[in-house]
Amino acid sequence: PNLWVIPSSIDLVGAELELVSRFKREFIMQSLLIDVRDDYDFILIDCLPSLGLITVNALTAADSVLIPIQCEIFALEGLQKLKNTIELVRQQLNESLVIEGIVLSMYDRRLRLANIVVDEVKSNVEDPVYDTIIHRNSKLSEAPSMHQPVLLYDASSKGTINFLNLAKEFLSRNNITLKVPSAQ
Repeated sequence: PNLWVIPSSIDLVGAELELVSRFKREFIMQSLLIDVRDDYDFILIDCLPSLGLITVNALTAADSVLIPIQCEIFALEGLQKLKNTIELVRQQLNESLVIEGIVLSMYDRRLRLANIVVDEVKSNVEDPVYDTIIHRNSKLSEAPSMHQPVLLYDASSKGTINFLNLAKEFLSRNNITLKVPSAQ
């Protein structure tokens, strides 16, 4: 009811190439959102893990960034590259851009490396790290292939519970109290 979703589509495949030749290409998403941004408390823009023009557009249009980090070997290197890109965007395109926080994802507590990544991020990253961790879960992988959000695909899965807890934590950190379905 209070959630609008604009899903990704196959059309985005060519969008990156189309943006290359556009005037003020870094500001296209910002200009498209300007008329509707006051209608919403939050507009979440889910980006691919690449640092191309679509991501730069999202960063230019955003007030803040919530960074998901997979609990895998190259996570910290990828985080540093993204933070460098965020800093460039802040300096050149969007001086008010801030890092909202970091969310650890694809966590499997049985894997030693995953636990090392969690410890490294929590102890060495100066940005806020969310308490909620998104665990590796088969339902999270299956839901997109069924063209459903995980909440509709399997409301009781660990992945759904993790995302509900993340939503609660996000809202709490932004001083908003809403009734989010119980996660347990």
